[in-house]
Amino acid sequence: MSLESFQKSAALSLGVELELQLVNTHDFDLAPYAEDMLRMMARIDLPGAAVPEMTSSMIEISTGICHSSSEVLGQLSQIRDALVKCADKLNIAVVGGGTHPFQQWHERRIYDKPRFRELSELYGYLSKQFTIFGQHVHVGCPDADSALLTLHRMSRYIPHFIALSASSPYVQAQDTAFDSARLNSVFAFPLSGRAPFALTWNEFTVYFGKMAHTGVVKSMKDFYWDIRPKPEFGTIEIRVFDTPLTIERAAALSGFVQSLAAWFMHEQPFMPTEDDYLVYTYNRFQACRFGLEAVYVDPASGGNLPLREHILLTMDKIARHAVSVDASAALSLLRSSVEQGANDARWLRERQAEERLLAEVIRQAAERFRSAATQSAKP
Repeated sequence: MSLESFQKSAALSLGVELELQLVNTHDFDLAPYAEDMLRMMARIDLPGAAVPEMTSSMIEISTGICHSSSEVLGQLSQIRDALVKCADKLNIAVVGGGTHPFQQWHERRIYDKPRFRELSELYGYLSKQFTIFGQHVHVGCPDADSALLTLHRMSRYIPHFIALSASSPYVQAQDTAFDSARLNSVFAFPLSGRAPFALTWNEFTVYFGKMAHTGVVKSMKDFYWDIRPKPEFGTIEIRVFDTPLTIERAAALSGFVQSLAAWFMHEQPFMPTEDDYLVYTYNRFQACRFGLEAVYVDPASGGNLPLREHILLTMDKIARHAVSVDASAALSLLRSSVEQGANDARWLRERQAEERLLAEVIRQAAERFRSAATQSAKP
């Protein structure tokens, strides 16, 4: 099986996917309402799409092709408002966050779709444990070689993405002590982790051919890498973000990605090397475990500094590129939370410390997800 050719896309264009939780409004556990939600959403004319995910208590929404994070926010707002209205009719709620805090994986049902049944047969219980919720950001690249160069440059900033989006501190009613426990579940899959170090599409095609020859993979969908090329879209897809609790933060994260990509494209600030990956897994772990309080090991210098500090330094470096792609407001939102040491994982922990009841925390998270929809509905 050969790798499909890399399609043309507008450089720095954006697309965002969000996996969302469907919960009942009785005890706020996950509820298997994906089919009902999708049937209702299909009647509404919206940008992007709403599709099923692995289990029947989750749904994935996506934008169309966007050119700025404000456009991403506009499209996600329309989809969110429609989701909230449909959920209200079903007496359920839609929630962000990377994990549901107390759901039991064995109670989940695999969504009735051939690919999901096939994955369930292959991966067994891991498929139900994959009831976790992430944000994927696609960024357009002008050609295949620049896509791979951008991918490996972007890999230095995987810890930044994890810490900024972390929203999965609870698993099966326990505080895991991780800000992002979700990524521990992803790491269980054999084709997860980092992409191979190939800087040209010819090299990558050879790698894919070898993998396909073994029968291990049939398409790019079989790779669960942190960042993977998406040749059919002409993009790279960053997959390490937890789903934020609000679409405003989701849109802001896409603006951060776009600003980084603009910096890479216009300044070519460094050439990635295989040695960048010597500290990759350590940096990734630090960000998952400690979030904004992590230590970051600079792959180029080997120096150690607080991740929070490196995020702020990075934002300074890319500020003028953020202006050029209309992402200054996005960076400002994220910068404010970094300066306060506040991400969604901290918000969830603070609510639990106050309420001592995870169901109430989820109820409040559902209100937070719908808050702008609620406000727009007011006279």
